Amino acid sequence: MDINQILNHLPHRYPFLLIDRVIEFNKGESLTGIKNVTINEPFFQGHFPQRPVMPGVLILEAMAQATGLLAFRTLEQTAERETLYFLVGMDKVRFKQPVEPGDQLVLQARLLRTRRGIWVFDTRAKVDGNIVATAEIMCTAREIGN
Repeated sequence: MDINQILNHLPHRYPFLLIDRVIEFNKGESLTGIKNVTINEPFFQGHFPQRPVMPGVLILEAMAQATGLLAFRTLEQTAERETLYFLVGMDKVRFKQPVEPGDQLVLQARLLRTRRGIWVFDTRAKVDGNIVATAEIMCTAREIGN
C-alpha cells in the first residue's frame, strides 16, 4: 500500500499519520508498515533538543495505526466520517531502545483474536531488525455522530 491507499483507510492526517507505506498485508492475519523517522518531525523540537528521541507514546500510536490498517483492510472498509477506530487498551508494553531521526521504523501487527467487536493484536516495532518496542493492543471500531 502506498500513502494514497493508507489515506483511504485511516482518518489520521499530518502531523499525526505515522505510517508511510505498507510492505506486507495478509488479510485477517498480519500487516507490516514503515515509518521513516526524520528530523523534520514536529515533536523533535521539544523531545529532546539536545538529543532527539521519538516519544514512546508516538511509537505506540504508530503501532496502533498499523492495527487499524490491518482491521480496516481485512473488513475492506475505508476511512469514513461515521466510523472511527479507537484504542481501548494496551498490555505488555515494553521499550527496548530509542528511535532517532534517520531510523526506519518497521511496524508489525498480527491479529490474535476478535471478540464482541474488540480486536486484539500482537505488535512490534523494529529498527534495523532490532526490536525497539512491543505491545498487545486492543482496539474497536465505533460509529460516531456528527
